[in-house]
Amino acid sequence: MQDKAQRILVVNAKGGCGKTTVATNLASYFARQYSTLLVDQDPQGSSMRWLSQRMDNLPKIVGMKGGDAGYRPNVTRAWLMQNPLYQKTIIDAPAGVAGHALAKLVAQVDTILIPVQPSPIDISATADFIRDLLLDGKIRQHGIRLGIVANRVKANTRIYHTLRRFLKTLGLPFVGILRDTQNYVRAVDEGLGIHDLPSSQTEADVEQWKTVINWLQNKFEVQKTTSIREHITARAAPLSVASNGNIAASGSV
Repeated sequence: MQDKAQRILVVNAKGGCGKTTVATNLASYFARQYSTLLVDQDPQGSSMRWLSQRMDNLPKIVGMKGGDAGYRPNVTRAWLMQNPLYQKTIIDAPAGVAGHALAKLVAQVDTILIPVQPSPIDISATADFIRDLLLDGKIRQHGIRLGIVANRVKANTRIYHTLRRFLKTLGLPFVGILRDTQNYVRAVDEGLGIHDLPSSQTEADVEQWKTVINWLQNKFEVQKTTSIREHITARAAPLSVASNGNIAASGSV
């Protein structure tokens, strides 16, 4: 088990990909073992709404909205990120984050998770975002680990297999698959995570989360990252995904 403090950014410029679902479920899991901070950078405040529904008898999660450090007067968010008051910090990034704002978030973390849904629009948008992230986010310079999580997946569909092919072309760690289930809908209304629900209802979901947690805690490497350079040199040639799920790439990602 990894003991050092860890700062995890859950990010994708594409809205509606499940960033808050991933961030809140990570927070609810880690809070069972670690002091945990959940930072909600999204103006919609979905993570903080989730946290406000959480019962007091559940493992404690400290919440922070955007750059507010109100629970620790006169302390900036940047200071908090650089001084590990919490063993696990999970940041729910806003949709559409790019440029300088993205670089600032990246500079404050050691791990990045990118949720992506199996749809043509999501795959194309995520391809563009990853390209920009690798070019502008200085991932290698900061020594940051980056992994992809497939979210709201219906297995054995055409678009799911398209997503798998897309992720394989990136050469980035594909760290987990989260199925499309009402368990997440039920959990969010009560400030719960999958691991807080009765195990009889969530056995399949808990099993899927194991690979994500294991990768985050460095228990194994899911996939070695190949050369980043060859994936980003064709920045001007975005990946095209047809409505039938077929990939038509006019350049490398």
